[in-house]
Amino acid sequence: MTAYLNALGVICALGAGKRAVAERLFAGDVSGLREQDGWRSEGPLLVGAVDVPLPAIPDGLADHATRNNRLLLAVALEIETDIRQAIARYGRGRIGVVLGTSTSGIHEATGGIARYVQDGCFPDDYRYRQQELAAPAAFLAEWLQLDGPTYAISTACTSSGRALLSARRLLDLNICDAVLCGGVDSLCGLTLQGFGSLEAVSAQRCNPFSANRNGINIGEAAALFLMTKESTQGRTIALLGAGASSDAHHISAPEPEGRGARQAMLKALADAGLESGQIGYLNLHGTATAHNDAMESLAVNAVFPAGVPCSSTKPLTGHTLGAAGALEAAFCWLCLSAENRDGRLPPHRWDGVADPQLAPLAFVDGDTRLGERQRYLMSNSFAFGGNNISLILGAA
Repeated sequence: MTAYLNALGVICALGAGKRAVAERLFAGDVSGLREQDGWRSEGPLLVGAVDVPLPAIPDGLADHATRNNRLLLAVALEIETDIRQAIARYGRGRIGVVLGTSTSGIHEATGGIARYVQDGCFPDDYRYRQQELAAPAAFLAEWLQLDGPTYAISTACTSSGRALLSARRLLDLNICDAVLCGGVDSLCGLTLQGFGSLEAVSAQRCNPFSANRNGINIGEAAALFLMTKESTQGRTIALLGAGASSDAHHISAPEPEGRGARQAMLKALADAGLESGQIGYLNLHGTATAHNDAMESLAVNAVFPAGVPCSSTKPLTGHTLGAAGALEAAFCWLCLSAENRDGRLPPHRWDGVADPQLAPLAFVDGDTRLGERQRYLMSNSFAFGGNNISLILGAA
């Protein structure tokens, strides 16, 4: 069954809202990655922070007061009219909420624990439920007073990609008529220090697929779709295919030959009933780490022997972890939207120094355009533990 993506709210280092994000996305604007103090003792760190004011948590929902939920609220408010229309059409019990996250409210929780260590008591505004992984989904459902299935998925960097797949299953099983799905992750010391301890964080802007690549930048984002069984107001962008795999090669390193990644892409193509030559653009996972880029280039070459226009957008936003799958699916949505009349694609921002050890890829430059007959786009997300997902969006 076709799962229509009838509305999109998005916020990230590129800006707040579809128009602002699209303008800077297609321009390849990397200015959203900036140095910030306070994340590590060694000094400033380059991060993809959201730098616009965020909405306050509504009255009566103070227990949900986290930055993560404020990012989520910002994108929900962007599509609030569509959400309210869906509630009126389907009823509160027929609308689900499925979100991906890896941070939830852990930033506020670590602050509360630090206060407990120092003073022997938690601050008055500390709430344990803020750090639960399901907290963003619970907040959204409580704010909107929805009674449908409400849960979160936390599979590291594939979390929100898998949330879209799970949302489609709720429609397929006739459990829901509409699902609010996507992902949200906010910057926090736990993840920044954790990736630092893995020696995976770059001090410079990340440089995917370059011979000089040396790690990731971390960012924050939220992306929220209203997914339904039917199109509304002439909107025809849909989730046409999804493929997931779990190769369980290693706790943090990807399978070096890209077998699990290849399997996910092939399953997504089969699910959509497409051949690889019909894909007009591929949003790469493209973390700029040595192992990910090596295996992904092998996998992409195996699935797309004739090549495919592709780019990593992480130099523009940072790696937004649990939000990355939905955010990069949102970028595909923006490529397909009616406002993108000239078929622009996100350019690949790197130093241009190709790694001779990597299989070659057809990177998008400023002149690459999406052809009229190439209205199918794929987005890859790969995570710790060999957890992989590929999504295909297109005009249904």
